[in-house]
Amino acid sequence: MAARLVSVSIVVPVFNERESVRPLLAELLPVARGLDRQVEVIVVDDGSTDGTEEALADAAMIEPELIVVRLRRNFGKAAALTAGFRQATGEAIVTIDGDLQDDPAEIPALLDELEAGADLVSGWKRERRDAWSKRAASRIFNGVTSRVSGVPLHDLNCGLKAYRSEVVRSLALAGDQYRYIPVLAANEGFRVSELPVNHRPRVHGRSKYGTGRYVRGFLDLLTIWFVGRFRGRPMHLFGGLGLLSFSAGVIISAYLSVLRILGEGIGGRPLLLLGVLLIVVGIQLLTLGLVSEMLQRYHLKPETEEAESRVERVLRGG
Repeated sequence: MAARLVSVSIVVPVFNERESVRPLLAELLPVARGLDRQVEVIVVDDGSTDGTEEALADAAMIEPELIVVRLRRNFGKAAALTAGFRQATGEAIVTIDGDLQDDPAEIPALLDELEAGADLVSGWKRERRDAWSKRAASRIFNGVTSRVSGVPLHDLNCGLKAYRSEVVRSLALAGDQYRYIPVLAANEGFRVSELPVNHRPRVHGRSKYGTGRYVRGFLDLLTIWFVGRFRGRPMHLFGGLGLLSFSAGVIISAYLSVLRILGEGIGGRPLLLLGVLLIVVGIQLLTLGLVSEMLQRYHLKPETEEAESRVERVLRGG
């Protein structure tokens, strides 16, 4: 059983949610006050243009726990979360979406799971209240991501999550990579768990994410897979592919050389071009692997900082 978390920061990213902001705060603030902990609620306005800014400003004047962060324009959810994380001072950090589909009443259960030993608890919308098309796409997304990443979660993209503060400090989010926060945390060695949570139908507005997010999500998944598996050893990927390509090119060229010695013409054979191409590509990949290793070692964190970020605990005798 982990120590009790005495302070909690709740981060809520919003974008054009004017109709949802007041009902959300009316639900969220009583839950926050009932946690029997030091609490702050940080709402990050990601450049809203529908009056959300004004509604939050009015609420901030009367709610002492509320902190409103306004971004200059719409930068995306990853940037909004990062801005909220930078403001957060709690030992535990909870994220919840601002569209009223996530239930604030689930927050105490998430914190209990953290105190039971998890480093990150991800909500699982087991009964998802969305259109069938979104449910089907989400199931495919989660299935592929779980298989590729090796992190066995049913719902990586649930906005309702709880983190220990050290998890948040380890994150470097870019693009749409907020969807893969549990994978990023697992790659850093943190304990990731999942908890079924209540999910509600959307009442106001509409989803801000189009079909293009699936293409971006796939590319982000490839990036995270590569970084998680080969970040400290890029030569293992590029060098392996380079050796494979170079070896195949050498074998093809050796075969053609034997044919040439035996008197056959090889100048017009496509196989000659393939052999040369494979050798050149292999050399390029090997060179890319060496350059990647040099850059990776040059940009490594200082040794003490790297060590401190990965040590879970130190036990001293006596």
